[in-house]
Amino acid sequence: MVLRVSGRNARFQQWKALLGNRTKRQRRGEFLVQGVRPITMAVEHGWQIRELLYDTSAQLSGWAREALDTVRAEKFAVSRELMHELGGKADTVPELLAVVALPEDNLRRIPVGPTMLTVVFDRPTSPGNIGTLVRSADAFGAGGVIVTGHAADVYDPKAVRASTGSLFALPVVRVPSHQAVLSWVADVRANGIGIGIMGTDERGILDAAEYDFTQPTLTLIGNETTGLSSGWREACNQLVRIPMFGSASSLNAATAATVVMYESARQRAAAAARW
Repeated sequence: MVLRVSGRNARFQQWKALLGNRTKRQRRGEFLVQGVRPITMAVEHGWQIRELLYDTSAQLSGWAREALDTVRAEKFAVSRELMHELGGKADTVPELLAVVALPEDNLRRIPVGPTMLTVVFDRPTSPGNIGTLVRSADAFGAGGVIVTGHAADVYDPKAVRASTGSLFALPVVRVPSHQAVLSWVADVRANGIGIGIMGTDERGILDAAEYDFTQPTLTLIGNETTGLSSGWREACNQLVRIPMFGSASSLNAATAATVVMYESARQRAAAAARW
């Protein structure tokens, strides 16, 4: 059964709140997903799709029709004006939107093993930076991302869009403090996996290329303004820096993470080729 929504009724207000209200997302346990690739990735990776919204006046593409036909979710035919309001872009109207269930924030979702590479983003303030970091983590072979402390929301529409679907391809877990992650690290080590904790810092002793990323590694990226917290600094086995040669004083946090993860991927690929 398809339900129709043409006015700003209670259901529409719920969708609108998912876009702009973090508390409402958390309370309802769901978020609104915009864009062809993010929705496709959510479906392909088995996320729970609760609702699909489609533009009543659009000539739907084959992709949208297939999603409506095959995805088990409640379907809503929504007026073009309201779809435009929910779509997040001034110049286009989405043909399809999805309401997706939030996954559990549990560190057991992060894969562990002798080749594990996990990225921690400490207290990020920009949802766009979170999404960009998740995208890079996915691209360069990380197994998961952990966001610690008082941070922007992983499920903010800006973060979801910036990840271009990678949010759905690897586990991203929110953790209130670094202590919980360190407890998890202790359990990983107790199971025989010698994971090292490496932090990025402009005052690091080693260049990123000098660190051995072929070992299991927890890579720490600090807050955009203040860097790593004192608790994380104390937990690091090693601080590394990214050499810079121009007039820039620093790198954007997500950019720095991308550089470090590329170096990790480069080292791991070289090691695999030797074998």
